[in-house]
Amino acid sequence: MDETPVPPDQLADLDVDPALAAAVLEIEKHASEAGWDQPARLFALVDTAQLVAHEPQLAAAMGLDDSSERGSLTSVEQDQLDPSQQLERVLETITWPAQVTGCAAVVERLVLPPEADAELPEDPDEAAAYAREHPARQELRMVAGVTREGSRYCAMRFRSHDDDTKVVGGAELVPALLELLDATLTDDDQ
Repeated sequence: MDETPVPPDQLADLDVDPALAAAVLEIEKHASEAGWDQPARLFALVDTAQLVAHEPQLAAAMGLDDSSERGSLTSVEQDQLDPSQQLERVLETITWPAQVTGCAAVVERLVLPPEADAELPEDPDEAAAYAREHPARQELRMVAGVTREGSRYCAMRFRSHDDDTKVVGGAELVPALLELLDATLTDDDQ
């Protein structure tokens, strides 16, 4: 991943966990380098110090060392998801092992202005076609991340404002996706 520092204005909503916010913003920047019209992506978030201690060769290959990465999270991208399956359905089938501190997902969506709701078809396929054709649609990339401790952070970038300085961050920007991600971190014995 890129080592470019995160602009301070993107870290304004860090009440809960600055390490999570930094990881989410790093993932968003990484995703932006691939451009638009990408499939959903899923990342495990692991404590960097634990990664260095337990997987020193992997950590070295990633350019990580124990002293420089204390209190941070390292994102580990999972195998490419099947683009024919909705991320929301895939997340319902996932549970992470205890070594995973958190997780994050990247998705692109179309959003419509509120006034378009009245004409939105009820059929999901027709609604998707309506959204794709709507003249006021906005394309958006969302990155949402959660930790086992309950921290949450999101980053969003509109295609119409495709600039690193225009990324919006906050703790509750996509609550439904955050809930789905949080459910993947539930221990089996609960």
